[in-house]
Amino acid sequence: MKHLFDELSYSVSKITTQKYSTSFSLGILALKPSVRSAIYAIYGYVRLADEIVDSFQGYDKEKLLNRLKQETENALQEGISLNPILQSFQETVHKYRIEKKLIEDFLHSMEMDLQKIDYNSDLYNEYIYGSAEVVGLMCLQVFTDGNREKYEDLKLYAMKLGSAFQKINFLRDLRDDYQILGRTYFPNIDMGVFDNHVKCLIEKEIEEEFKEALIGIKKLPGSSMFGVYLAYKYYLSLFKKIKRKSSKDILNNRVRIPNSEKAFVAFKSYVRYKTAFL
Repeated sequence: MKHLFDELSYSVSKITTQKYSTSFSLGILALKPSVRSAIYAIYGYVRLADEIVDSFQGYDKEKLLNRLKQETENALQEGISLNPILQSFQETVHKYRIEKKLIEDFLHSMEMDLQKIDYNSDLYNEYIYGSAEVVGLMCLQVFTDGNREKYEDLKLYAMKLGSAFQKINFLRDLRDDYQILGRTYFPNIDMGVFDNHVKCLIEKEIEEEFKEALIGIKKLPGSSMFGVYLAYKYYLSLFKKIKRKSSKDILNNRVRIPNSEKAFVAFKSYVRYKTAFL
């Protein structure tokens, strides 16, 4: 009867994804059914760790994160966990042979969020790799399903897409990260003089990464191409909205894409995908 617990576990990861991210939920829904559950499992696990370092104010975050690390290790070694999110994640890791180093690098970046760090370029790149690029690589291992040659061919593109998504998140969440959590990820930037020039420099980095990522999206297997493309288009629409705002605006207000606009983006993306005009 263990299959009932497994079904429950994947359902919890799916609900977690739907609760925290409309954009990713719709992107996953656009994937073929054969890979959806695994991506829900990855997102659910990543979200759990992220919530510990971002949202659990008043609790011992370091202790909770260390507990998650140990429970992750136990789940991977034993092949089971009583935590539904960890159960679906460890099943996915074993099924798709996701590299343990990717999980370790992700958790390392979560640990970085518990420290007051003045980010230079090296630390900035280290954080983005662990917090975003490795998540893209975990998903890519699901999409390529053991085809190592395909994985290596698409690896750099997946990293670029993860990096672009994360930098957009940084810009979108600039106010809360700085004012509430006391974090500034962008290297060598004094938030007291964050201006349009600095904002434009960051946006140029993101534009280049988006261009490279799209090359890789077009090479993805049919099971995942449209879902990843849709997530890309959602983030691109958010990025365009951020670009239209001044540095002062994004420091004072969190930019959002309403659901009605997301629905329109989804429709246009589907038309472009079906007509092979990505």
